[in-house]
Amino acid sequence: MNAPPTSLPGGTWTLGDSPVTRFGYGAMQLAGPWVMGPPADHNGALAVLREAVEAGITHIDTSVAYGPQVTNELIREALHPYPRSLFIATKVGANRDAQGGWPTARRPEDLRKQVHETLQSLGLEVLDLVNMRMGNAEGPQSGSLAEAFGTLVDLQQEGLIRHLGVSNVTTEQVAEARRIGQIVCVQNMYNLAHRHDDDLIDRLAAADIAYVPFFPLGGFTPLQSAALSGVADRLGAAPMSVALAWLLQRSPNILLIPGTSSTAHLRENIAGAGLALSREDVAELDSIGRPGMARVFGE
Repeated sequence: MNAPPTSLPGGTWTLGDSPVTRFGYGAMQLAGPWVMGPPADHNGALAVLREAVEAGITHIDTSVAYGPQVTNELIREALHPYPRSLFIATKVGANRDAQGGWPTARRPEDLRKQVHETLQSLGLEVLDLVNMRMGNAEGPQSGSLAEAFGTLVDLQQEGLIRHLGVSNVTTEQVAEARRIGQIVCVQNMYNLAHRHDDDLIDRLAAADIAYVPFFPLGGFTPLQSAALSGVADRLGAAPMSVALAWLLQRSPNILLIPGTSSTAHLRENIAGAGLALSREDVAELDSIGRPGMARVFGE
């Protein structure tokens, strides 16, 4: 379901009932090393958030676990009172421990606590979107999400959440969530080299549900491929720009949330995502992630 055009690459997508730019911003990298503690450059972090909004980005992604609470507090300091067009998506379901780990927090009382903490740290009365994070740091894990997602549905009915999504999930969990309540997005790891969700993306697009890939550039292990470098060299562009452009051209329901702690890098990402890839470019890039890839979701 497309909304009016924007000057940012990819145009817009209607997320729930809100048109958002398909090129968004992920706030994770604004926290300290390993997503723990405050940033080394506090004012620089505020500048990146303000630059994102000034560039026209209307979709910012954050989480109670980033810092923890650090990115939420930075977003509030930089942007509150928020522009009416700004859509802030967040996640619950994980905590942080003293060693920097990501222990799960999916009991109803944990989720209620995280939602209320997020409302406070962002300075909001209602959250635009809350994603239920499942699995663990290694990826999706099988199992029912009924109790956890049902708690978010309850909080939605109480008026604390507008829209719901799921994150780090299997296709079976996506189907289960849709039987329990309405979801507007799925947020999973996906990029040129990790194509496990190809079929899921197409099915979600047919249902007007957004797909938000995290680690679109490989995360802690940046994408490296001879095919990617070859296309980039041919276009005179950076490989990461080509990877972002490929995602936007992959499907109209893909929303990008690349993160950075640099205003210059933010501008580079925006410009790079606007690259026009030919059919030949796309075919060459498609060869990166598909051959021999296991279908971890049992499809």
